[in-house]
Amino acid sequence: MKYNDKKRSREEQSMKDLLGAFKKNLKLEKGLNKVEVEELWFKELGSGIKTYTEKVSFTNGKLIVKLSSSTLREELSYGKSKLVARLNEQLQEPLIEQIILR
Repeated sequence: MKYNDKKRSREEQSMKDLLGAFKKNLKLEKGLNKVEVEELWFKELGSGIKTYTEKVSFTNGKLIVKLSSSTLREELSYGKSKLVARLNEQLQEPLIEQIILR
């Protein structure tokens, strides 16, 4: 690893820290997390799920998903804990505590 690579790594980390501090200071974190979780639902579950998803919302650790297919809702309900773990892993923090399928 070159010196410049080490320096760049430290700079990138500090930018991440600065962005985190910026979000907290302006109280944007809650709103940005909401958007990130809602977008992640579609990204992780793919275009097939998008067709049957009517509404996605995230509030107070609860990801609420309204689905148009009762069969899909039943199928997803069996793996909710794995889905929570998978989504939180992608978020790199445990934001989602529960998934509610309607």
